[in-house]
Amino acid sequence: MPAGPLTADIAIRARNVTLSLGSRQAPTEILKGIDLDVASGSSVAILGPSGSGKSSLMAILSGLERASGGSVEVAGVDFTSLNEDGLSRARRGRIGIVLQAFHLLPTMTALENVAVPLELAGTDDAFARAEAELAAVGLGHRVTHYPAQLSGGEQQRVAIARSVAPAPAILFADEPTGNLDEATSGAIVDLLFERQRAAGATLVMITHDPSLADRCDRVIRMRDGRIVEDSAA
Repeated sequence: MPAGPLTADIAIRARNVTLSLGSRQAPTEILKGIDLDVASGSSVAILGPSGSGKSSLMAILSGLERASGGSVEVAGVDFTSLNEDGLSRARRGRIGIVLQAFHLLPTMTALENVAVPLELAGTDDAFARAEAELAAVGLGHRVTHYPAQLSGGEQQRVAIARSVAPAPAILFADEPTGNLDEATSGAIVDLLFERQRAAGATLVMITHDPSLADRCDRVIRMRDGRIVEDSAA
């Protein structure tokens, strides 16, 4: 599949992406030639059994991991040519990430957990923007609380606010409801899609839940490091 120029309509373009871990003498192939275009503003679910490579693919597309081979262009940036520092800079402001583990700093309040990353990125109105985003996720009354004082669902709301506050072009979510009960999960998923629409972002979600995947515009299934089904194909 030829690469062609990256246009404003395409948020992510991956060509023949491979990932091998381990030694050169005994490599383990994790990804085996992934070709993928993701349209700007769309929502995409990636399904697959444990070990299928879906989280590894997300790590590469989000710039958390470097591919072993192939090319990756994300939000107008060629990730292939960047080192780890370059990838870190490229993620800033372009990419938001929500993980199954909330990764909130325990010594910071909800407001600080959202505002400090903005401040470090040079945002002038970091605390005002953080407060507005926490209000948008229903936590305007909990801004001074620490993570230990928040429920799991509230902590994930803080994590969503933190990821969306910089207005990223692309939002990645890896099993965002994996640590939550069923009732809380539904509310968090509704919120995630609502904030994606409000930001006009592209959403790429890793999930094992077919009912959650069906809420996305497109469903991709992986097995053994390859895409085996794509509802957009």
